[in-house]
Amino acid sequence: MKINLNRTILLRWISIGLISIAVILLVFQLILYSRIRAGFPPGTKIAGVPVGGLNQQQAADRITQAFNLPIELKYGQDSILVKPGVLGFTLNINAMIAAADQQRVNAPFWSSFWDYLWNRIPQASGTPLLPSIEEKRLQIFLMNEIASRYDKVPEVSQPVPGSVNFILGKPGEILDIEHSIPLIEIALKSPTQRSVNLVINQETAPRPSLENLKVLIKQILDRSKFDGLTEVYVLDLKSQKDINFAYENGVDFKPGIAITAASSMKIPVLVSVFRRLSEPIPPAADTLFKQMIEISNNDATDKLMQTYVELNLGPIYVTDDMEKLGLDNTFLAGYFYDKAPLLQDFHTPANTRTDYTTSPDRYNQTTTADMGMLLDDIYQCAKNGGGTFGAVFPGEITQTECQAMITYLILNTNPALIKPGLPDGVKIAHKHGWITENGLMHSIIDSGIVFSNGGDYVISIAFYQPTQLIFNIAVQLASTISTATYNYFNIAQ
Repeated sequence: MKINLNRTILLRWISIGLISIAVILLVFQLILYSRIRAGFPPGTKIAGVPVGGLNQQQAADRITQAFNLPIELKYGQDSILVKPGVLGFTLNINAMIAAADQQRVNAPFWSSFWDYLWNRIPQASGTPLLPSIEEKRLQIFLMNEIASRYDKVPEVSQPVPGSVNFILGKPGEILDIEHSIPLIEIALKSPTQRSVNLVINQETAPRPSLENLKVLIKQILDRSKFDGLTEVYVLDLKSQKDINFAYENGVDFKPGIAITAASSMKIPVLVSVFRRLSEPIPPAADTLFKQMIEISNNDATDKLMQTYVELNLGPIYVTDDMEKLGLDNTFLAGYFYDKAPLLQDFHTPANTRTDYTTSPDRYNQTTTADMGMLLDDIYQCAKNGGGTFGAVFPGEITQTECQAMITYLILNTNPALIKPGLPDGVKIAHKHGWITENGLMHSIIDSGIVFSNGGDYVISIAFYQPTQLIFNIAVQLASTISTATYNYFNIAQ
């Protein structure tokens, strides 16, 4: 009996001891947990930076250190280290610490303590980054410190003095600030990914301006033996930029001088006939078109106007079409056949000028700009069905018909003037015109659309000499100007 009593007492003391130990251990763990809970719990991240077990000041220091590290800006092979503050980057560190601490305070004590006792790490809680970026300051830095130092501005191609050629400029590299800024902002907001490949645009060597081409053509004229008037119109069909100038013996005249149109007037006739034709093209009209353009047959031209425009007043209708298109200096006052009557006397801004006259034919006149703009109208219509034709003659001239006009104009294989200045195989849709009276020639005009790899363009060249225009000189000069213009649009290494 005494033995059992002693065992009971012993077990009781053992139990008391175990309970005391458990209480001591629990209190110890509570103390430890309370200390841990005084800081941020394990797994806590602020702006992606682990801060578990740290107090507020320690967490703030760690976050500041992480986001104050320089970021690396890579410009090609060059590397630039920049402090975030220089780029206008700041952190609202107090707000982030407060938000994270609020999550800590709101966590239930006993359930969290229970998880702690069983070594169950709570799910990581995250507090987002609260940054401020002065984008204007960042933009200014990129312009003043990066672009100004590392950009390689492309060198403009230049004409070669004394030749018809251009030297190709050098390509360049330009910082794309707009598309680089978002990448930099991502790096500034990341505690680990602190390197940025800046967006660099590869810039090709720009073509010289059309004004450079004008200067080159004037140099060609100065070196030539031609002592008369030259008027040139060139239109870049992509950019729609143009040049138009009149030049004689080193003196500039206002462009837009009336010139005898002669057979170049067959381009306006082509447009007027197509305005009144219905598709498909009648075989008879197709034959007449080919004769009018390919061999410049006057009878075929008259037949087209009489059959498809108006029997007696076809030229007046053609002129009216040109006026509607805004070509006020282009008219046809009579048919082409010999001794055809003058149907009307036309006065235009070009032929009523008092500063310069070429004594143009009363029957047909134009200017280089009028011919150039009409060819532009045909080109735009053929390309997309739009342009001036669609606005002035809605539904009357189709895209297919404009493409046919170009096909006919390509048939003109006249081996003089603009065409021989082009490389073999380059297509040109053009029409030339000149008149010889009593064995003398005074003016020539050639206008066309050139289709080149470097860009399509319109060129119209007119020459005038009051005494006698030497054909071979004009032809050679037109060819040289044509070559210079082609080289401008097709600058090669």
